[in-house]
Parts: sequence; structure tokens; C-alpha cells
Amino acid sequence: MDAASEYRSLGEPDRSSHLWRYTPWRRVHPTGKIDEIPLFDGPSLKLMSIESEGTPEGVRLVKGASIPSGLPKNDELTSNFLIAASTESQYTLEVDSGFSSENPVILEIDVGENPSVLHLGIEVESRVNIEIVTRIVGASDWFGFMRSGLIGNGSIVNDIVINLANRGTVLRSDLISVGRDAHLRAGTISSGSEKTKADLRFRMGERGGNLRVLGSVMSAEKMHLDHHIEIQHDAPETFSRLSWHSACGGESRTIGTGMLRVAEGSRGADAAQIFHNLLLSPNAEADSIPELEVMENEVVGCGHGTANGPIDEDQLFYLESRGYDSSEAKRALIAAFLNSTLSEMGSETMHNWLVGMLTEELEGLYQKT
Repeated sequence: MDAASEYRSLGEPDRSSHLWRYTPWRRVHPTGKIDEIPLFDGPSLKLMSIESEGTPEGVRLVKGASIPSGLPKNDELTSNFLIAASTESQYTLEVDSGFSSENPVILEIDVGENPSVLHLGIEVESRVNIEIVTRIVGASDWFGFMRSGLIGNGSIVNDIVINLANRGTVLRSDLISVGRDAHLRAGTISSGSEKTKADLRFRMGERGGNLRVLGSVMSAEKMHLDHHIEIQHDAPETFSRLSWHSACGGESRTIGTGMLRVAEGSRGADAAQIFHNLLLSPNAEADSIPELEVMENEVVGCGHGTANGPIDEDQLFYLESRGYDSSEAKRALIAAFLNSTLSEMGSETMHNWLVGMLTEELEGLYQKT
């Protein structure tokens, strides 16, 4: 059965589902008519180095994408919909075996002003050392973005997705598998789009895989940002950490749901997740739901936690006593809160570039809180 037929056979998901509890599928479908699968144009893609327009030899963007074996268990509805809708907009980011670079590579996705969709395959071969930034810009009403791929054995990858879309809805689905002894830092930065529904799934299917999933999210006005993160441990001696920070202002709402699954036979697995939410206004709302499903007895540890609260008045008073005015002190505390995960997303070069790029964006959002 092709992807379109498979999608239509599934019907509308029930809101009792973990994934669709807070953001029903009908709300993020591009037309609201769930039987429809529009064929959109693809966005404009640009691959470059952080320091120049060109890219180093060994990294390239090629037409076409496939679904490799060994990926995490997916949400069939989202995946089939995005595959069917992106038949004319599929690309693969290929990184050759042994590639190493000190300069991050940037993939800029300009969604323009019209609805668009993209399926991006990721093929990172073995023994690679790379930092990749995927930056989403533009003012489209709707953008669908699916990524599927493999991180090769022994590779070290920092992979950051930045949503800077000016408005509209972003529907995102990630299916990433981490190879033997590979290290992946998967960062999400979101301060754009009025509505986001993201389903991010990772599979640790080989011994020695190491994963850190990091989120730095800021919402304002009436934004609705919903991120679901699922990590599947399917091999012995695997390690994962999920750390998600959201700062919510105005009448906005953020949702973070996390699921850690440790399969039987994954001896020595070490997994944990934590969600922190900073509430910047009395009308803002943040929901965090961490969950565990552990089928193996011999694990190093499996834990989860969540914490919500306003800005600490003692910290605010301390900064004001050191010469900050109230507004400056508040901005500094918000920046420090978001930077606690931002600073873990890559090298010093990457961090400095991210801070420089996001300072103006966060200042604009702060004015709306």
C-alpha cells in the first residue's frame, strides 16, 4: 500500500492518544479536511558553511530521499502524510565516511510565503565529526518537514534545528537512528511559527550509542508549540539524556511530552529526561508529561522529572541591586534560562554563532510577552 492509501486507511487519531492529546491532528492539517493530501511546492534550500557560501568536500545535498531500515517506531499517520505530500520535494543530506570539519554546516530552508513541504533524508556515514544547523525561515501559512536517517557507527554529530518561521503552522517529524558507539546531540530551538506540532523520535539500536536531546523554546502572544520526544533503547549499554527548557509569555502555550522506552535485553541502559518551564505571564501555560516504559531489569538508571514556575524574585532582586533595571534583569534571567540548554548544543564556535543569531529574535519575542 502506498503512503497516501496508508494514511487514508488510518482515519483521524483519537485525542486519547499520547501524541494527539493536546494538539489534535485536524488543527495542524493544512486544510482541516483530513482526507486531503495536498501536493505543495518545495521550499528553497541552501547549503553553506558557517563562514562562507560554499560547503566542504564530503558534504552534499542530493535529490531524492528514502526510508532506511532500523529507524525508530514511527507515528504512521504523520509519516505517511508527509511522505505522500512531499513526492516532488525530497532531498538527502549526505556526509562521507571519515569526514571532519571544525566549521558548522548550515542548511537554510526558506519556506517562502506559500504552503510547502520537505522530506529530508540524512545519511551520515561512519567516523564522521560534524555540526549541522538546519534553519527554517519564511512566512508560509503551513510547512511540513520530515527528516529520516542514520548516524553512522563511531560518528560524532551535533544536529540543531532552528524554527524561525515568521508565522503559520509547522508540522515536523524526525526519525533518527544512532549507530554503534555514535554520539548525537540533537538540539531544537523554536521561537517562530504561531503553531508547531513536532514528533521527534530516536532509536538506540546499537551498543554504545550516546544521545542528548536538547530543547530551547520561547513562546509569546498566542503561540501554541507542542513537542513530543520519544527515545527508544533497543541495545545494551546505551545512554540518553533529554533536557527541555521552555519560556512562555503572553497567552501562549507550550507542551512537552517525553517517552523513554527501554526494551528487554537493553542491559546497562542509562536514560533520563527533565522538563523545565518558565512562566513569564499569568496567562501563559506550560504542560510537561515525562513517561517511562522500562522492560529491562538490569539498567544503570531510568528517571524523569518536570518543574514549572515564574521568574525567581530573589534572583530578580539581586540583579536589580547590581544596577539592572527591572526589564533588563528579566531579560537577563530569561536568556540565562534558555542558554542552559543552548550552551550544550555544540562547540564554542557553534554556541557563539547561535547566541549572536538569536539575540535579536529573542529580544523581539520578549517585547511581546
